[in-house]
Amino acid sequence: MSLTITPEQVSTEAALLPIHEIVAFLREHLGQRMTAYVGGVNEPKMVSHWIARHNTPRDQPQLRLREGYQAARLLVGNCGDETSKAWFFSSNAQLDNQAPAYVLRQATSWEDLRFVVPAARAFAEATG
Repeated sequence: MSLTITPEQVSTEAALLPIHEIVAFLREHLGQRMTAYVGGVNEPKMVSHWIARHNTPRDQPQLRLREGYQAARLLVGNCGDETSKAWFFSSNAQLDNQAPAYVLRQATSWEDLRFVVPAARAFAEATG
């Protein structure tokens, strides 16, 4: 799987990939704790359960994880894992000075998430 990818390809992947593959990518590049945080769960072990398909995230966590995947996928190819992790937990002017990970975790609808991927895209383009 190539890491450099167009935003359109990322959006398609995020919609079509099974959730366990989305979660596996996030865990590989952001870590288990950050993946759990973005998904809105308090127990990092849930990430392993999702990947192993012992259970499936509910609708809201899936929405958060798929949106987080899009942001991470855009960033990892351009910036690497460490910078991507830092981006998720840094204050972001495009998100009212909130950290993208916090915005993802608190989201209850797509409306709450709609600026995360554009912010990631802007950062990736500026650094890539």
